[in-house]
Amino acid sequence: MNIFVGNLSRDVTEEDLRAEFAVFGAVSSVAIIKDKYSGQPRGFAFVEMPDNTEGQSAIAGLKGKSFKDRTMDVSEAQPRTGFKGGGGGRAYRGGAGRSDGRFIGKRGKHRR
Repeated sequence: MNIFVGNLSRDVTEEDLRAEFAVFGAVSSVAIIKDKYSGQPRGFAFVEMPDNTEGQSAIAGLKGKSFKDRTMDVSEAQPRTGFKGGGGGRAYRGGAGRSDGRFIGKRGKHRR
């Protein structure tokens, strides 16, 4: 079971989280999510527990618990939806796209 852990203090380590969740059962992995540019923790993590019943008991036991001066938000992780990733705009022959569907061509004139 994949578990989302939110509202974490920036000084929480993966070992700290593993110890908190290990009280409820086996923990297969812990991943604190970090900012890709600064490398600083973003304040949330994912904990993987192989047994669903142990995972559910960990969620019930840790949800709302104070941990390093923060109240943890613990829930079952949901798959990402609606994420389309990066990508370019709606450029047309070197022009720039606009939100109203019109294009600005190379010479700055609006085109449909």
